[in-house]
Amino acid sequence: MFKAFLIKYAEIGLKGNNRYIFENALRDRVQEALNGLGEYMVSKEQGRIFVECPDGYDYEETVAALKKVFGISSLCPVAVIESSEWESLTQGVGDYVEMMYPDRNFTFKVEAKRADKNYPYTSPEICIEMGAYLLHRFPELQVDVHEPSVRVTVEVRTKCYVYSIIIPGLGGMPVGCNGKAMLLLSGGIDSPVAGYMLSKRGVSLAATYFHAPPYTSDRAKQKVVDLATIVSKYTGPMKLFVVNFTDIQLYIYDQCPHEELTIIMRRYMMKIAEKLAEQENCLGLITGESLGQVASQTMQGLAATNEVCNMPVYRPLIAFDKKDIVEIAKEINTFETSIQPFEDCCTIFVAKHPVTKPSIKVIKRSEEKLEEKINEMIETALNTVEIVNVK
Repeated sequence: MFKAFLIKYAEIGLKGNNRYIFENALRDRVQEALNGLGEYMVSKEQGRIFVECPDGYDYEETVAALKKVFGISSLCPVAVIESSEWESLTQGVGDYVEMMYPDRNFTFKVEAKRADKNYPYTSPEICIEMGAYLLHRFPELQVDVHEPSVRVTVEVRTKCYVYSIIIPGLGGMPVGCNGKAMLLLSGGIDSPVAGYMLSKRGVSLAATYFHAPPYTSDRAKQKVVDLATIVSKYTGPMKLFVVNFTDIQLYIYDQCPHEELTIIMRRYMMKIAEKLAEQENCLGLITGESLGQVASQTMQGLAATNEVCNMPVYRPLIAFDKKDIVEIAKEINTFETSIQPFEDCCTIFVAKHPVTKPSIKVIKRSEEKLEEKINEMIETALNTVEIVNVK
């Protein structure tokens, strides 16, 4: 029945003369999502993206793939009517209704979109005449133009399409149309959600994970790889940079006041992540921080970590309650992986009484004790980075 999918977008349609850039990006993301599933043909035409499906394709698998593509507001499985001749069109729409709805005791409404302005019927005329045809062919049907049980939509283009099923998409913008950013990815609940949310605005991702063996296990690292893999189903392939942070953490632990450990460690994580971001041509950093969630995520704490960065730092979860973050994590299937009991390097070195309102001047003074070795240690960490290509 369904030989194609009609893909609708919302926000992209508000763009001006550069709308085609976003349309092309969405077309490319749709094609990439379907690669490996079969020989799909993806094209764009006047405010729509069309997917022509190969013979014997898997409907459920195709829908699942398309529902993970940012930029799609909805997708509609369509029956294709090759001829726009009126008799062929009415016959095709009637056959669609007959096949889709064996029990036709319901109310309906015909909606029409005439993209081909040379077509001899206007959109209102198509609705009226097609509705009359369906009533004549199926007397058990009833018209309700206000709250119909079924909306039969007809689009007249180079070919004609009929559909009555609308499957919600993720919305947002196609990945890659708004640059690239570096995600600081931990094994927790928040950072995978932060990466997902910024990608929904069209940002492609690279990611950095700070590993601290033997204080964190290989299983903790694998957990992060697993999280990156889940997120990449929405964002596309990404590079995951695994930074060995043990020596730096121990050095900070030995030299600096323990109540300042988390802030100082975060500052050096941001410095290292920014250097990796520059290598990857990223335009910013992404963190999963939420204001007031933990001691280091106060206004003063965030200001202290921001102070070491030249790039902008994006915090899409900044005003979210934990409950809101958990709900999204469950929706994107990262939650169960995030709560696996393998601790990251931050939780291992948390002080009993961390400072909640750090002074940047005081923090910088504490960091002076690190000057002898810290730059060399950062270079070593950067030179020994492990790169995992996540798909």
